[in-house]
Amino acid sequence: MIPAWLVIGIVAVLIGVGLNQLVKTDQRWFFRLRRPAWLTFEWAIPIIWTSIFVAAGWSAYIVWQAEPGSSRSIFLMTLYALLEVVTLSYVSVMCFFRKLRVGVILGATGFFVAIGLTILVSQVSQIAALLLVPYLLWSPIGTFVTWQMMALNPADA
Repeated sequence: MIPAWLVIGIVAVLIGVGLNQLVKTDQRWFFRLRRPAWLTFEWAIPIIWTSIFVAAGWSAYIVWQAEPGSSRSIFLMTLYALLEVVTLSYVSVMCFFRKLRVGVILGATGFFVAIGLTILVSQVSQIAALLLVPYLLWSPIGTFVTWQMMALNPADA
C-alpha cells in the first residue's frame, strides 16, 4: 500500500504540473511590472511559498491519518486540493488575462478558502490547523503586494 504522505505529495505535484500545462502563459508580462519600493524580499517568495505548501501537505497528512478514508477526510482533502489550485492559479491565470485584479481576486479567494479549511481542520486536529497558519499569514501579504502593484501599473490593473 502506498503511504498517505506519498499520495498527498504526488497529488500536490500533479496539480501543480497539470495547472502549468493547462494554462500556458508568458510570464514576462508579470516580471516587467513595477513593484512597490518596499518589496525587497521578492527573492524569498518562492522559498516562503514552498515552506507554506510543505506545511499544508503535512497538515493534510495529519488530517488523513486521523480518519483515513472517511467522508470527512475525503471532503477536507478536496478542500486542500481546491486551495492548492486557487493558489497556484494566481500567476498563470493573472498572466493569461494580463490583469493584476485577477491576482487580487485569486489571492483573496485563497485566503477565504484557507480560513474555512482551517476552521474545519481544527475540529479534527489543532496541530493540522496550526500548520495552515503560515498560509493565513502570508496570503494577505501577497494579495496586498498585488493590490499595490495595481496602483503602480494602472494599464495592467
